[in-house]
Amino acid sequence: MKQLRVRVLFGLFAVAGVLAWAGARLWDTFGTLPRVPVAAPIVLGVIAAVLAATALSLRARLKAQRERRPGAKGVDPMLAARAVVFGQASALVAALVAGMYGGTFVFLLLDGLDAGPRRDQAIYSGLSVVTGVAVVVAALFLERVCRLPEDEDDGGPKAPAV
Repeated sequence: MKQLRVRVLFGLFAVAGVLAWAGARLWDTFGTLPRVPVAAPIVLGVIAAVLAATALSLRARLKAQRERRPGAKGVDPMLAARAVVFGQASALVAALVAGMYGGTFVFLLLDGLDAGPRRDQAIYSGLSVVTGVAVVVAALFLERVCRLPEDEDDGGPKAPAV
């Protein structure tokens, strides 16, 4: 399994942001923008919390297993692989969603926040960007936790657990 690259995530974020900003400008000329859902930052926050909790749980179990504690519950390699795949997929989607809301946020900031609904939409989209970044950070942490220890003979880069 290949490791997720931060450059790819940043590229997705940037492209989605530019397209969302351009789409928001175009949409605003024809009428009103679609509303940013209040649930967007909440859902992204829940996903970030689930990823972080999974990473912390796996890290504790792997540490107990390495230290050979009595009664330590091992980590099934398939469980670790599934967790990494879930984290990678979540990071990719969160980068796209955060970029989309980031572009909307920039458009709303540049357009002016004098109206109450526009200010609320800017807050929701800004919070969505922050929680989207939290999902990416939690996913990268989960991926790092599930890495296999580096072989001393090999000297090559570490690969995620499979």
